Amino acid sequence: MKMSGLLSRAATGAMLSLMALSTMAADYPAPKEGDFIARDFRFHTGEVMPELRLHYATVGAPTGQPVLILHGTAGSGANLLSPAFAGELFGTGQPLDASKYFIILPDTIGAGKSSKPSDGLRTKFPRYNYGDMVAAHYRLVTEGLGVRHLRLVLGNSMGGMHTWMWGVTYPGFMDALVPMASQSIEMSSRNWMMRRMLIDAIRNDPDWNNGNYTTQPRSARVASVFYGIATNGGTLAHQKAAPTREKADKLLDDRLAAPFRADANDFLYQWDSSRDYNPSPLLEKIQAALLAINSADDERNPPETGIMEREIKRVKNGRLYLIPASEDTRGHGTTGMAKLWKQQLQELLESAPRRSK
Repeated sequence: MKMSGLLSRAATGAMLSLMALSTMAADYPAPKEGDFIARDFRFHTGEVMPELRLHYATVGAPTGQPVLILHGTAGSGANLLSPAFAGELFGTGQPLDASKYFIILPDTIGAGKSSKPSDGLRTKFPRYNYGDMVAAHYRLVTEGLGVRHLRLVLGNSMGGMHTWMWGVTYPGFMDALVPMASQSIEMSSRNWMMRRMLIDAIRNDPDWNNGNYTTQPRSARVASVFYGIATNGGTLAHQKAAPTREKADKLLDDRLAAPFRADANDFLYQWDSSRDYNPSPLLEKIQAALLAINSADDERNPPETGIMEREIKRVKNGRLYLIPASEDTRGHGTTGMAKLWKQQLQELLESAPRRSK
């Protein structure tokens, strides 16, 4: 009963946040929420869930050109309805003007108001991966919303990785792809090592009790703050915000004191789901015009490796835009500020040919 109450309050809070965000961005239509039930959904493990719930929001009329926008790890579609993102894109005359586009913002498996371990299955919930998440969204778009062809798939962070997977899994289904804050190679290096530390911090916490906890393991909060500081925010921005030990302590104390409402099992599953991500062997299959957008100060996808310059050459209609680093960028979080790349998106949409529907 206690968990049900918490989930109910969380759902109510998410709905109120959605309403508040749409009010702030009055220049575009209010988002509409819905749920699609994917029946007999088969995971890559072979497990079948009789009813997999996929929550989503849409902006604009279904008669508009369909656009799919994908959120990052531990986030939700509602996170993208912010002044810095939707407020720069969905308004009149903006690149994804909602009077012309039908914008789809789904919650992925394990996040937001879609089916997740904390609904009751806990660690009996199928150990999903990115392939499952992309397949579920494909069913939402095609079966749930009746879309036969997308003008654009755009995703940020995990959503960026999902965008790469859309390109290699359903190459004829969209005109354009914009993977952001991501790379097209397998999970590796610091990016995976830090994720492993998040996962291990929870699994090694005695309070986790193999997923059968009665109170949330305290390690999840500390691990989340540690990961966030280490892999997000930008070196120059952090230095500007915390140029002394006292200010650094204050910034850290504030982050540790901030509300942390994530469920430990949900959190663990979310980060573990990237474990076998690797679209690289299939990049030549991509047919859509592709614009990869990364930032020069991205801690998880550092440009100095040269990986994206190498990989983008394998995409026949692909190019890379690298946002310069500054005190105003936010490392891995930079692409959350659409003002920094919306002109490049506009140019892509003006040039990308419309393909068969």
